[in-house]
Amino acid sequence: MKKIFLLLLLVAAGIKPNAQTLFTYGNYQVSAQDFLRAYNKNNTQVTGSREKSIRDYLDLYIRSRLKVREAYDKKLDTLASIRTELDNLRLQIAENFMVEPGMTQRMVKEAFLRSQKDRRIAHIFISFRTGMGYDTAAAYAKKAEVEKRLLKGEDFSAIAKELSDDTTARSNGGDLGFVTVFTLPYELENLVYQTPIGKHSGFIRSTSGLHIIKVLEERNAAGKMKAQQILLAIPPGADAEEKKQLAKKADSIYKRLVAGDNFSHMANQFSNDFMTASNGGTLPDIGVGQYDPLFEKMVFSLKKDGEISKPFLTAHGWHIVKRISAKAVVKDSADKAYKTELEQRIVQDNRWRFSKDFIYKKVKDKPGFRKYPVEEEAIWNMSDSVLDRKPMNAKGWTIQSATPIFAIGDSIFNANDWVTYANTYRYRQDGTGAKPWPQVMDEFIHSSIITYYKDHLEDYSDDFRNQMTEFKDGNLFFEIMQQQVWNRSQADSTALPAIYERNRKNYNWKASADAILFFCTDLNTARAVYDKVKADPASWNKVSEIYADKLVTDSSRFEYDQIPNLNKSVPRKGMLTTPVVNQTDNTASFAYILKVYPDPMPRSFTDSKGLVIADYQTELEKKWEEELMKKYPVKVDESVLRRIISTQ
Repeated sequence: MKKIFLLLLLVAAGIKPNAQTLFTYGNYQVSAQDFLRAYNKNNTQVTGSREKSIRDYLDLYIRSRLKVREAYDKKLDTLASIRTELDNLRLQIAENFMVEPGMTQRMVKEAFLRSQKDRRIAHIFISFRTGMGYDTAAAYAKKAEVEKRLLKGEDFSAIAKELSDDTTARSNGGDLGFVTVFTLPYELENLVYQTPIGKHSGFIRSTSGLHIIKVLEERNAAGKMKAQQILLAIPPGADAEEKKQLAKKADSIYKRLVAGDNFSHMANQFSNDFMTASNGGTLPDIGVGQYDPLFEKMVFSLKKDGEISKPFLTAHGWHIVKRISAKAVVKDSADKAYKTELEQRIVQDNRWRFSKDFIYKKVKDKPGFRKYPVEEEAIWNMSDSVLDRKPMNAKGWTIQSATPIFAIGDSIFNANDWVTYANTYRYRQDGTGAKPWPQVMDEFIHSSIITYYKDHLEDYSDDFRNQMTEFKDGNLFFEIMQQQVWNRSQADSTALPAIYERNRKNYNWKASADAILFFCTDLNTARAVYDKVKADPASWNKVSEIYADKLVTDSSRFEYDQIPNLNKSVPRKGMLTTPVVNQTDNTASFAYILKVYPDPMPRSFTDSKGLVIADYQTELEKKWEEELMKKYPVKVDESVLRRIISTQ
């Protein structure tokens, strides 16, 4: 019975209306596709006749479908235990279906291609934050101005110097230098690699503000550099004379290095980079887009190992850099180590959350997403009033808790749903205060779409639906077998003795023995227990207590073929069989013989009870199946079955 139950966990019951029907039972039908899916899962190593294998399995499959259908008709699927187990399974497996199939492979391929090229970019950033808090309206007004001036053909760098909220843009015109894969947040990285060289992108929105980039140039990937540095940092508030003296000191150190002084010793003595000075100025591997653009430019300009740069100035101070070694980017897309590195970085990177982007598209396509015509300003004003106790603006807005904001299919999300969500998720996790309302609304919409998709996974994933159906049908099969066969067979005190008397001739002992079987977790334990029992057989019970966490014993009467490692030996009283390993799980067992019964003899009712119950279960199940066949008449389409059999 256990084998049948486990098989049924894999049986699919879904009906494909356009698929060929293999058989019907009552008003229900099963397609050839569904039968084949179940057959192929459970018959991976068919030996002998394919036709016999398929026909035998079809017989088992039909009988199982009848029993599961009866369970549905008896509404066993509404039992609390069945529903709870199904809910628990959904919780366990749903997340596995919330990532787009093949996403990891596609992201690895994308990351590899991007890693082959570095791109130099300029950037304009418009912040949502103002001195008084957040002002998205002002940010979007500035965005419109930037777009208008770019449309007129004004220089990107000039606009960045004037309007970008990135303070470094005042001096560098928004030039961020070269970047590569994993340098920037994924949204910006996509802009970088999707925008043609010499062109600017459109604006995108992040949690902090609005971004637009221009791709200035592209080069083959520079890879990574191992280097040492000496940094002479410019103290805050340093005057012109102090800066001049610092430049002279940098020049003096450089001359000593050229003359042969040890770079590590000089870094340890003079460098203000306290993170690296103690280890000779050795920096972590330098990749593109990690440091000040000027610093990176100087590092990657060093052409050979051991070359030392002249002193150069950045916003941090005077630098002298020595190249130790260069590591070129991997160019072989089949390199396993590099693919593994990319996979790990993808999982750690924020791009992984974009693996759910496909969900938004699927839900918007089916069942559909729509917004109601509610003024956003009214929503924000209502939110301020409810959550921050601010007075409502007197603009005549009529927004109430039941006012609908958006809908997903037939599910409507109203103002009350919005306030409940916003009250929980309006603040940033880093403790820097509240998010702008538009950001919270975006997150609310995304969260609602994700939740809707997860709650309706059966509508979007055949694999998920099949897995849930298989599990549910398996549990229903088990439940109805308990009710109709297994429990009844053990509880009927009248039928069991009658079956014993009717079939007494079938209940006989073969050659057998009273024995104690020792089942150990491993061979070493079995050998240790064996040695102790062999030394003092009468103490076997005490020995089993000593090894209770690694040993189970079974004392009963066993036929010769049930005694471990007896093989062809003739058992005798006091005999110990040697330990034998079970190859399936590496457990080990042996036996201690107490009494031998060399001749066959009838079993008593007590000794036969397990066999009697099994026979009674067979009778009950056969009679029940005959009743089910009458209730759900079965018709197999022989022509479809023949095509299945002939298909290789």
